[in-house]
Amino acid sequence: MTATADQAAGTGAGADADAEEAARFHALLKTFEGRPAATAGRGKDPVNQPMIRHWCEAMGDADPAYTGPDAIAPPTMLQAWTMGGLSGHGDRSSAYDELLALLDGAGCTSVVATDCEQGYLRPLRPGDTITYDAVIESVSPRKTTKLGTGHFVTTRMDVRADGELAGTHHFRILKYAPAAPRENKPAARRPRPVVNRDNQGFWDGVADHKLLIQRCTACATLRFPWLPGCNACASLDWDTVEASGAGTVFSYVVMHHPPFPAFTAHENPAAAGGPYAVALVELAEGVRMVSNITGVPYDKVRIGMPVQLEFLRVDEDLELPVFRGSEG
Repeated sequence: MTATADQAAGTGAGADADAEEAARFHALLKTFEGRPAATAGRGKDPVNQPMIRHWCEAMGDADPAYTGPDAIAPPTMLQAWTMGGLSGHGDRSSAYDELLALLDGAGCTSVVATDCEQGYLRPLRPGDTITYDAVIESVSPRKTTKLGTGHFVTTRMDVRADGELAGTHHFRILKYAPAAPRENKPAARRPRPVVNRDNQGFWDGVADHKLLIQRCTACATLRFPWLPGCNACASLDWDTVEASGAGTVFSYVVMHHPPFPAFTAHENPAAAGGPYAVALVELAEGVRMVSNITGVPYDKVRIGMPVQLEFLRVDEDLELPVFRGSEG
């Protein structure tokens, strides 16, 4: 054979060896199928109206079936009654931990939940005592995804109410080895704002280093963000006033995850992707807007902190209004 042919043969042999090793490893993983993931688990609370109310408020579900003396729990709450909270559960089997440890040892150290499937056999009602058993149903062959290469692990949970089977819950995770970052990956760019005919004037003002607030010409109500009509009197007629730029932090959050370098590189390149503060700023004119706080570390931002408008050049195509705070 020529050198090229020899190299090709060597490459083919290496691929065959990798495939054989993957098959052997998958055969080992499949020995866990059918083994218990949790045995004789017990819900920490009976089905109860306060949890149902909180769930419905969070989901915006006003179905009358979930209120009143004959209330039932929303079917999609099935898993909620089995969750262990921050303190966890002591009923998980050693088999499930062994399976995850085996995958960790093979480099599949990352995990992401991918999907779930539920079946409902009877409604759950306040006062029902929840018990459950779970089994490792399947472990997939090695799969390559955008996140990385690994194995899908599916568990099936049988949920009982006062001893009667009430539903099933299939839960699937991907245990994977993260994909290597691409070489010559383009620099992260801040997401582009959506500019349309309703807010074009605002962005035109930003281009001129002006923060423009809409004002209804019928009732003089100021409004932000920009809207096609007045939310006080419904008039479609408006003009603008320029904000002075003074404001205070009305509320704020600190974003820790996911890390996204484009949001921090302008402040401190060494901290690109690290935490940053997003605030609801109350302008001196009385309206509020969401923006970044610059000039102070994210952990020094406080409610009531005075801030001053400035315009941040993010890249060659994008400039944004932000607010600079002062620790003093």
